[in-house]
Amino acid sequence: SLKMASDSPESLMTLCTDYCLRNLEGTLCYLLDNETLRLHPDIFLPSEICDKLVNEYVELVKTDSIFEPHESFFTLFSDPRSTRLARIHLQEHIVQDQDLEAIRKQDLVELYLTNCEKLTAKSLQTLVSFSHTLISLSLFGCCNIFYEEENPGGCEDDCLVNPTRQVLVKDFTFEGFSRLRFLNLGRLIEGVNVETLLRPLASLAALDLSGIQLNDVGFLTQWKDSLVSLVLYNMDLSEEHIQVIAQLHKLRHLDISRDHLSSYYKFKLTRRVLNLFVENLVNLTSLDISGHTMLENCTIPSMEEKMGQTSIEPAKSSIAPFRGLKRPLQFLGLFETSLCRLTHIPAYKVSGDKNEEQVLNAIEAYTEHRPEITSRAINLLFDIARIERCSQLLRALQLVITALKCHKDDKNIQVTGSAALFYLTNSEYRMEQSVKLRRQVIQVVLNGMESYQEVTVQRNCCLTLCNFSIPEELEFQYRRVNELLLNILNQSRQDESIQRIAVHLCNALVCQVDNDHKEAVGKMGFVMTMLKLIQKKLADKTCDQVMEFSWSALWNITDETPDNCEMFLNYSGMKLFLECLKEFPEKQELHRNMLGLLGNVAEVKELRPQLMTSQFISVFSNLLESKADGIEVSYNACGVLSHIMFDGPEAWGICEPHREEVVKRMWAAIQSWDINSRRNINYRSFEPILRLLPQGISPVSQHWATWALYNLVSVYPDKYCPLLIKEGGIPLLKDMIKMASARQETKEMAR
Repeated sequence: SLKMASDSPESLMTLCTDYCLRNLEGTLCYLLDNETLRLHPDIFLPSEICDKLVNEYVELVKTDSIFEPHESFFTLFSDPRSTRLARIHLQEHIVQDQDLEAIRKQDLVELYLTNCEKLTAKSLQTLVSFSHTLISLSLFGCCNIFYEEENPGGCEDDCLVNPTRQVLVKDFTFEGFSRLRFLNLGRLIEGVNVETLLRPLASLAALDLSGIQLNDVGFLTQWKDSLVSLVLYNMDLSEEHIQVIAQLHKLRHLDISRDHLSSYYKFKLTRRVLNLFVENLVNLTSLDISGHTMLENCTIPSMEEKMGQTSIEPAKSSIAPFRGLKRPLQFLGLFETSLCRLTHIPAYKVSGDKNEEQVLNAIEAYTEHRPEITSRAINLLFDIARIERCSQLLRALQLVITALKCHKDDKNIQVTGSAALFYLTNSEYRMEQSVKLRRQVIQVVLNGMESYQEVTVQRNCCLTLCNFSIPEELEFQYRRVNELLLNILNQSRQDESIQRIAVHLCNALVCQVDNDHKEAVGKMGFVMTMLKLIQKKLADKTCDQVMEFSWSALWNITDETPDNCEMFLNYSGMKLFLECLKEFPEKQELHRNMLGLLGNVAEVKELRPQLMTSQFISVFSNLLESKADGIEVSYNACGVLSHIMFDGPEAWGICEPHREEVVKRMWAAIQSWDINSRRNINYRSFEPILRLLPQGISPVSQHWATWALYNLVSVYPDKYCPLLIKEGGIPLLKDMIKMASARQETKEMAR
């Protein structure tokens, strides 16, 4: 079902929501005084649609760098008569006090505020407006919501001396929140009295007190007949805590897990504690004891273990206390404990570090609120993907994508997640992935490159992009990916390996794409960036892959793109060409790339006069004799000269070398080439070659063009015969055979 899910198109609801959010002005809204968004007066939307608009908006602001947030977005939902909200999930810095204030008239049933660090005690007051309807509330990680600003002295000038001081609000309680059943206070700031805060709540069903240190939790027993879920992650426990928990007989989900790296815990789990839970909490279906050290051995000796298939039957459990369970648990959290490696574990789902299934369960369970645990779980997945083969590939990919989106600013997750993606997208897994999934990967990779200038993340992201077919699979983010790569290459200090991969990607991106793409990338400063890289390499006297790729990228981006050819000349490209030729006389690959590029420049009539100097013509003429890279360097040098000759004797504005002498050397070169040469070149169009056929001004150019066509269609007929016919080459050749000025051998070849 996962395969199908990842392949099916987005629902119409999702597509419409996304479209409206990206085009608010053109759809639901108009702009008042050119700045404030206002809802059109004839719009009435139910909560199903409004909730989705708000939740998707938050998601877009968080994960899509191109999406622009609107100051006045939340005011669109200020009047429940036209837009109704019921269940909303707000995150991080996206939401501020005035946003919550804007929607205070709504009858919210569910409000999740996750890591909203900009909310202050003003928002606590706003919460009171939802008190009569709110059933579910999360204030997880809202570290400033119990602080208000106190302005000492109240005088304007004084404020500059004494900036506003943060004061803890002590008198807020959940008085009047009569329907509240589910509450998450995870990572609540120290100093707030939790007991006083919660006392007014009549019947709590779920409570999350993650990361809060409470020495006395006796007050929890006031909900012993209603509490079904309790999370005390990273709370330092004691015998008193355990006794209280054992009285909460309705519990179905108990989480006392901890991050074993975060701080020193005195508490150790014992067989007795687990026995106590099993005996007293008879409704338990989910238990998390991840990260705990077992004080004594809770395992059944292996001799007594039932052999055969691994079993989830409590009676066969390898963990002794769990033999008392009435039925297997739905979930058991054993991440970073020794118990997860045992044979018989009485649970349908186990989080741990023993195998892929356990690791994926851990990533799934802890991603949202525990990035510190998730990054270690993803690290384990990375090892599995690198060394073994992932058997649940789609699930693994989707979990890593979710974690990367959810924790865009968490360095550990970005490093481990981007590394895991590299292994999860490589070629052996290719067949199992839908276009939609691969696009999601590209999106999170580009997000990572955008928000992280950190070397490891940049390298992992660039390497992951190499797993895709370029340019096809990156086409939908073409501008963005080029901007990011150029950005990397323009940094003053560069990591060698990243530079090499980025240049390789840039080269691949401008290979075989439409001219408008090439022009757009040229305008982004592509030509200049490549020339700067070449300049640096020249200064270091190194001709490595970066040097060769940079020239290759210039060859690709100037193909039939006059603007980019002109940029190459304007930024002293010819000077660099001559210096490279002089510095690296033996580098064949380099010579081929440079001459391929100059062939593109020479195809542009307006730019040819700039190539008409004694120095350049001598260099091109001498390269006619080059044996570098088979015939490629000689062929390209001859191509450059063929276009120059095509302008006629009157364009030959130099005394040395003589035109006739160069023509003679061109004939000699062409006659020395093997007509069956296999080629290191790729033509998208024959147009620049075909234009040299119907003319009598330069028979040698005509001959070079005919030789080029003959060689390509005879060595690669499947590829180039259709191209020759499509571009009207046949009548041009027929006409040329009738021309008196054409040489006999040219006509033979044409025939």
